Amino acid sequence: MRRILSLIALTVLSVAPTLAHAWWQPDWAYRKPIVVDAGPQGAALGADAGRTPVLIRLHTGNFSFEGVNETGSDLRFIGGDDKTVLNHQIEQFDPLLGLALIWVDVPNLTVSAPQQIWMYYGNKVAPASGNGQLTFDPDYTLVYHFGETGAPRDTTAYGNHGQSQVVPVQGTIIGTGAQLTGTPLMLPASPSLALAAGAQMTLSAWVRPDELGPQQVVFARRDGAGELILGIHRGVPFVQVNGQRTDPGQPVQAGLWSHLAVKSDGQSIALFVNGRPTVSLAVQLPALSTPAAIGGDVPEGAAAANGLQPFTGAIDEVRLSKVARPDALILADAISQGADSRLTQFQPDEQQAGKSHFGFILAAMPLDAWIVVAVLGLMMIVSWAIMIGKSRSFGAISRANATFMSYFRETAGAPLDHLANSNKVPVSVKSDASLWRLYSVAVEEMRRRHERGYDLNAVSNATISAIRAAMDGVMVRENEQLSKRMNWLSTTIEGAPYVGLFGTVIGIMLVFVVAAMAGAVDINSVAPGMAAALLCTAAGLGVAIPALFGYNWLISRAEAIGADMTVFVDEFATRLAEEQGEGRQLRPVPQQQRA
Repeated sequence: MRRILSLIALTVLSVAPTLAHAWWQPDWAYRKPIVVDAGPQGAALGADAGRTPVLIRLHTGNFSFEGVNETGSDLRFIGGDDKTVLNHQIEQFDPLLGLALIWVDVPNLTVSAPQQIWMYYGNKVAPASGNGQLTFDPDYTLVYHFGETGAPRDTTAYGNHGQSQVVPVQGTIIGTGAQLTGTPLMLPASPSLALAAGAQMTLSAWVRPDELGPQQVVFARRDGAGELILGIHRGVPFVQVNGQRTDPGQPVQAGLWSHLAVKSDGQSIALFVNGRPTVSLAVQLPALSTPAAIGGDVPEGAAAANGLQPFTGAIDEVRLSKVARPDALILADAISQGADSRLTQFQPDEQQAGKSHFGFILAAMPLDAWIVVAVLGLMMIVSWAIMIGKSRSFGAISRANATFMSYFRETAGAPLDHLANSNKVPVSVKSDASLWRLYSVAVEEMRRRHERGYDLNAVSNATISAIRAAMDGVMVRENEQLSKRMNWLSTTIEGAPYVGLFGTVIGIMLVFVVAAMAGAVDINSVAPGMAAALLCTAAGLGVAIPALFGYNWLISRAEAIGADMTVFVDEFATRLAEEQGEGRQLRPVPQQQRA
């Protein structure tokens, strides 16, 4: 009993915080809980990182993009108290592709306990509020996301934009990066980037070498005799300060992304590879106030013919700080910005009015799936319209035929044209009954023969065959009318599953492409998209199966009406031979003569 009570108490305590959070503002229809865990069960930073810009990577595996504005202008990030608004910056937001990259300013990233932040969305009239100048604290003096075309723009308030253009490359570690092919990217010699002798500084960047050549320069800055070089020598990163170079440390691989960082605390300089410190130099930074270069040496260094080579490969997320960032923050950058981030965990979306599981599947459907579903919906509407129309028509014909046959058999002793010359048969029966049309053409054929002088009191076999042929012609036309538009039902039966399967294949392809671009390949990243893709196949079967049942039922009804017409033709011909034939029983006409 004690264990049961403890379990109930823990459950209540775990649920109570969620229930306690009121809605931040009623104008926002949806919110998504995001857990930031720097502890052992999450990123395992080992120490507090402090104020940290955390990358929120949204894709169809963790976010449906349903209900959010197409530019993401209605996104708001609120602290765990559901009151404090957090600064954020949108680097990329593409709801059609199902991918978004957003930087959120977490005031204090600690390892003591997981933190929860709320992402609100679903307000069509909300103005854009993202601000990169506030998302990155004032100690960041340069931040390049490389999301622009041409020269990169600094997202901080210092405006240290690039002085030369770069070639953008898609599918990098974080959205769009830059491809360096030998020409360095020059940085301005602004006061905010100037460093005094012995100053603190942090430099970080993601790099992907095309090849592991010798003496490749990732970052270079020279001022007189002072120099600061970050490079890669045959796959081994190094830092060089005033001619002193670090010992070989952890290597990087060609074609793979690696996070490099250099930190100066005023007394020594440390090199970090993928968030972990590897080697260091017990030297101070020299005074540096000249332009710097990314991907190659500055012109002064090139003129010195020092043997350094340009870096060839891709680069992304370059940052400069005028302080020594905590080791935990550098590790958080390397862990949270990579493809296998364990820092953020996404919970199911919430809304002020609940949404069913099927609604979430619909919300995860991409544009191509909606197009397929729309086509299937059109096929369903047409097929159901045909089935309903045919069912009502066949029912009216069957009832009218039954009524007409009762009148026809009541006049067994009267002349065959008695019903045609009287008003006994209702107008509704005449308009609906296919047997009436057979009877009318037979009576009309008899009338024309009488007008031509034929004696109908002694009808010959040739005359009976001619009348029967006229009735067979009408029966063929009636059967054609019965089968009209039935081919659409057969097309729906055979084509709808293939249309749905086509949507499923395209949807699965997009799921894997988006998952690869987002760097997430777990079940949570692909399950919603797969479910939405399979919904196309389910929709195709949902259209085809009723059409199949309806088609078979209508075919049976049409065959029954056709059988009634065949029987009536035989019965009329037999009665004509018995009552007005040349004194003998009419033998059935062979099938070849009917055709």
